[in-house]
Amino acid sequence: MDAFTAGLLQRIRNTQSDLKHARETGDDFLAEVELAELEDLQRLAAEHGVPVSAAVPAC
Repeated sequence: MDAFTAGLLQRIRNTQSDLKHARETGDDFLAEVELAELEDLQRLAAEHGVPVSAAVPAC
């Protein structure tokens, strides 16, 4: 796995964790921000052929 792929997958995992935490604490604004970030990262992964569904569990 190259550095780009590893870094992107790590960012996706971190964002998913942050999104989960925001939802658990009821921070709707932060949840929206994290969800938008996650969508951007997933789009970036798709554009570069990085399979995220197998490597990263869904929220």
